[in-house]
Amino acid sequence: MTRFEVVFQGQVQPGAAPDQVRANVGKLFQVSGSQLESLFSGRRIVIKQGLDQVAAEKYRIALERAGAQCSIVPMDESEADPSPAASEPPAAAAQPAPAAEPPAASRRVVPRDEFMAAFSDVEAPDFDIAPLGADMQDDYDEHTPLPIDLSALSLAPPGSDMGEMKKDVPEQVPNTDHLKLSDE
Repeated sequence: MTRFEVVFQGQVQPGAAPDQVRANVGKLFQVSGSQLESLFSGRRIVIKQGLDQVAAEKYRIALERAGAQCSIVPMDESEADPSPAASEPPAAAAQPAPAAEPPAASRRVVPRDEFMAAFSDVEAPDFDIAPLGADMQDDYDEHTPLPIDLSALSLAPPGSDMGEMKKDVPEQVPNTDHLKLSDE
């Protein structure tokens, strides 16, 4: 069975803003800084290898939606290693190597659409929802009020106009000469 690898060389689609594409790819792979710079260095980087054609196409679609150009290249059968380590992307793609066994507090992410299906191998932490009425703030910082003298200030009574000057607008009486009443 032919296996494929997804290759990225830092190219953006015509008409796409390079800064926006960098931001989109950074969000897609959850990387920033030097890892993102290495992705856009122009070198040939294998994003994922050992994929079947359908899975490789999903990666290509996801990268194209982010504004990047990538290619799907068939791997030599001698290079294709069915072991899980061979199908993991390099460190430049900033996806950590899987642990020997998944942590107990994690679960598999189910893709919501075709775009996210390329990332169905991502493990997400299992966050709990706080009980009703729980205090979500870690700790309160004690602060001392600033020594500001507000004794010279007062509040206006409700409904006051705050001293706003009234504008003299002349009254305009509509012309009703053309209107008639009839008993018909």
